[in-house]
Amino acid sequence: MAGGSDDQTKVNTMCSHCEREIPSSSIDLHYAHCSRNLEKCKVCGDMIPRKSAEEHYLSTHAPVSCSLCSETMDRKILDVHKGEYCPQRIVTCEYCEFPLPAVDLVEHQEVCGNRTELCHLCHKYIRLRERHSHESKCSGLNNIKDIAESSRDIRPPERERGAPRRQPRERSSNRLVLSFAIAGIAVLLGSLLFPRKAGQPFHIN
Repeated sequence: MAGGSDDQTKVNTMCSHCEREIPSSSIDLHYAHCSRNLEKCKVCGDMIPRKSAEEHYLSTHAPVSCSLCSETMDRKILDVHKGEYCPQRIVTCEYCEFPLPAVDLVEHQEVCGNRTELCHLCHKYIRLRERHSHESKCSGLNNIKDIAESSRDIRPPERERGAPRRQPRERSSNRLVLSFAIAGIAVLLGSLLFPRKAGQPFHIN
């Protein structure tokens, strides 16, 4: 008899109210308490104390408004919305790291990405949107070629073939000889045009 009583105690019965497995020997007592004090949430299916059912709904399932964009949604997705989907969430520009609302990001980066910065390897100005791809390919070798080309560009034009080159010293000597010649001619002309009588002193007016 004792063995039969133990077998009956181990048999479980499902409560029709909370759908839990309850020992058959306690099912009547459990059901009376369960149906009187507990209520099944229509949203999540959890058994909630009847006196806390409204509080549970408001704090867990009631629609809420996003504080950034005012969109209404279920509370359970609010955090995901704010972190990934809200158009007013704050994000940063990948080029200048300036914080701004996500809704303005595309337009901002379209302008910001077209700004240029000097590459320290090849000394060329590169658009910010192309900076990463440029840096992965740039070796700075182009800089040597550009410097060589620039040096050739600033050289003075070569003289025509066969044109004689005058030396600076030769030009100075020629000018000196010409000056002496002019002075000698002037003295000669003066002595011829204005002869001085013998014994007459020379006066300077």
